[in-house]
Amino acid sequence: MEIKLPDGSVRRYEGSVTPGQIAKEISEGLWRNSAGALVNGQLWDLERPIDFDCELKIIKLDDPEAVEIYRHTMSHIMAQAVMRIYGEENVKLGIGPTIENGFYYDFDIANAKITEEDLEKIEEEMKKIIKEDLKIERFELPKDEAIELMKRKNQPYKVELIEEIPDEKVSFYKQGEFVDLCRGPHLPSTGKVKHFKLLSVSGAYWRGNEKNPMLQRIYGTAFSKKDELESYLKMLEEAKKRDHRKLGPQLELFFINTDVAAGMPIFLPYGMTILKELMELSRKLHKKYGYKEVGTPLIMHEKLWRQSGHWDHYKNNMYFTEKEEVTYAVKPMNCPGHILIYKNKPVSYKDLPIRLFEFGRVHRYERGGVLHGLLRVRTFTQDDAHIFCREDQIVEEVTNVVRFINELYSVFGFTYRATLSTMPEDHMGDEATWEKATVALRNALEETGVPFVVAEGEGAFYGPKIDFHVRDVIGREWQCATIQLDFQMPERFDITYKDADGTERRPVMIHRALYGSIERFFGILIEHFAGAFPTWLAPVQAVVLPVSEKYVDYARNLYEELDKNGIRVELDDRNETLGYRIRENQLKKVPYMIIVGEKEKETGKISLRTREGKDLHDIELKDFVEKVKHEIFVKSSTLSF
Repeated sequence: MEIKLPDGSVRRYEGSVTPGQIAKEISEGLWRNSAGALVNGQLWDLERPIDFDCELKIIKLDDPEAVEIYRHTMSHIMAQAVMRIYGEENVKLGIGPTIENGFYYDFDIANAKITEEDLEKIEEEMKKIIKEDLKIERFELPKDEAIELMKRKNQPYKVELIEEIPDEKVSFYKQGEFVDLCRGPHLPSTGKVKHFKLLSVSGAYWRGNEKNPMLQRIYGTAFSKKDELESYLKMLEEAKKRDHRKLGPQLELFFINTDVAAGMPIFLPYGMTILKELMELSRKLHKKYGYKEVGTPLIMHEKLWRQSGHWDHYKNNMYFTEKEEVTYAVKPMNCPGHILIYKNKPVSYKDLPIRLFEFGRVHRYERGGVLHGLLRVRTFTQDDAHIFCREDQIVEEVTNVVRFINELYSVFGFTYRATLSTMPEDHMGDEATWEKATVALRNALEETGVPFVVAEGEGAFYGPKIDFHVRDVIGREWQCATIQLDFQMPERFDITYKDADGTERRPVMIHRALYGSIERFFGILIEHFAGAFPTWLAPVQAVVLPVSEKYVDYARNLYEELDKNGIRVELDDRNETLGYRIRENQLKKVPYMIIVGEKEKETGKISLRTREGKDLHDIELKDFVEKVKHEIFVKSSTLSF
């Protein structure tokens, strides 16, 4: 048996061998710091035997691949702790996977509700299990024996999962008294990683189905190093301060009435001001890049959605209404409407590409449990566009969209990473067409020099896509822009163009959105800026504060002058102390407060207080106006004197 290592060397063995044995042969230090292995690219336990030729890489605890292993192990340690505390006979186990930045486990616990206050005692029990350094062992059972084992342990959810496994054998992991159904891999013992934190508890329907029992889900995270855990927890604390669900109502931007419009945000005047600024920026850039703005109906006949494929592939996420025995659908996407515009008149090859753009309001049903402020809603507006082009124009058009994205995101200081998502299991069209579309997107990414990773099987049902994940000021990533290449809908709607030789040919359709959902992008911006928007985007850019009632007339003159110059300004002459009004406007995160008193009235100059608390005196009004106008119109985020 030959085992090839990453340095190209080959080790030969007569019988089976474990990655742990090989790691120890290489060096004692490597073995001590190992979390698992990659065997022919598959994650593997350190103590799981290998009895075939393969390529092997030992995974160290600080390697990126180790995260999946030690967080999965930590979910088992948490489940073991829960069973010790609440009694094995009272706890039915759901699933305990790793997720981005952490892990969770679902529990059905008889006569007990876990609260946030209970997490500390669960953590303490987990620390005991880690200190015990229990050996973690993998074993397999025939499927019928596996079912019998889980029935004896009164684990009905595990029985249900095993019954659906197609394999003849099923794998389990054991640590001390705890046994769990699992594919693995895991660390060799519970003492291998120690840096973890339980974060929250929530409800979750078994298998995400509202008809199933509600389980209790505990979320946690783990890192190989203490400083990494501390940095992550600090980031979470900072994220709490920036939570748009708190800042939105506090800053009078939006609210959501869950009684009558769950998942459907209601925007207040300040919020609409920001949305209009975002739309104005978008419209200017769309014009620059050659798009024509259009508008399509919110509700259209069901036959349109049958033809588009949404009826078969997206019906459960759509809203419907019926009039005169005819079923209509509230649009979940704008693409079929744009196809109707394309089909409205004959198209020549000379007309292509045609770029249609719409701020299109869409509605999509989301379960109540996944709704999350502006980030996961049931109605939103897309800065949606569809490009109809020839196949030889695909790379150029996608490249131009990437340039558009770069220009738009640079305004907000965003950087991003890209993923190329390929054909999902539920898809329309043949594999050859999908391959052609995927290669075209790959070529466009390579043409623009954008680094990307491939996300296998995560494309839209009608075509592959590129997703752009922006990174905010505290390091979190958000999926925003998307480019989707579609050969399917042009076929389904039989759209054509007349080529130079007079023959009819099929165009290609590029779906793209840059903000994505403008509401979601707004929510991201609230958290990115912690509500302290740059001046060009701030709903109120300056507020005039008279020291007392006798300076109100002068303050009003200043207000009118600023308003005349296109600055969003308010006059705060409430019958409150100056200190109270300053604090109120600082909480509203107004960039500039103009203080007006006797000295200012006499000299004709102004005093400023910034939202950061900096005081500036003897400023000429015209200088302030010019600098703020410059800041607003060039989208600069700094102002200095």
